[in-house]
Amino acid sequence: MDKLWAPWRIKYVSQKKPKGCIFCHAYKEKKDTKNLVAYRSKHCFVILNLFPYNNGHLMVVPNRHVDSLERLTDSEILDINSTTKKMLIILKKSLKCQGFNIGMNIGKMAGAGIDKHIHSHIVPRWLGDTNFMPSIAKTKVISQSLKGLYALLKKGLNKK
Repeated sequence: MDKLWAPWRIKYVSQKKPKGCIFCHAYKEKKDTKNLVAYRSKHCFVILNLFPYNNGHLMVVPNRHVDSLERLTDSEILDINSTTKKMLIILKKSLKCQGFNIGMNIGKMAGAGIDKHIHSHIVPRWLGDTNFMPSIAKTKVISQSLKGLYALLKKGLNKK
């Protein structure tokens, strides 16, 4: 079997997993670069996904710890959608992506990895971004580091 080396992941894999909600931790700690929080608004924040499906995979997370969409206020829903729109604009300009998958997995039975704090995913897409690696080699190739993506997004957000 061929191997794809990813030595930068050892730090994450070997570190002690934090107790509690990782989203609440990132929101409260206010160490945005360390936690890869790219943007904060009144009711939500944007964080890079540590296990991205594709380059530029972001999550839009309500500031408030809430487990269902119907428990969000109208103000929170509006802010989440406005923030999603802002990030689409930044991703299009920064990464030249041609499309997006946007969605939520609400509840463990729906596939939510973090089911107690809802969040939406923004996954940029490009023509031909799927290839043989995931189906044949069971390996996903991400073309950019999280640090590089974070810097690019911050640059784009500062231009707005």
